[in-house]
Amino acid sequence: MSYQNYGIRPQLVERVKLKLKNPVVKDKIRQLLGNVTKYDLQDRAKVRKLVKSAAVILQEKLTDAQEDGIVAFILAQKIDPNNTFHLLKLWGMFR
Repeated sequence: MSYQNYGIRPQLVERVKLKLKNPVVKDKIRQLLGNVTKYDLQDRAKVRKLVKSAAVILQEKLTDAQEDGIVAFILAQKIDPNNTFHLLKLWGMFR
């Protein structure tokens, strides 16, 4: 299922991808997500906190609806950050 089905706009994704090309921003996001587990990524409260923190780092103002959509998308993906297949699948979605 596409991220667009969760109300995430392609323009937002493109802006975030562009900002992540900045090594300083990319490193801050990497630090934020460095110790995240698959259990963290299934906990709605933790995911919401991560989304808010990432938005601050990326200097993106998210509406409540956008935030809810991103959280729902992340939860629906059942991401295991230690599973290479999961990471490749995500990479493919956002290429």
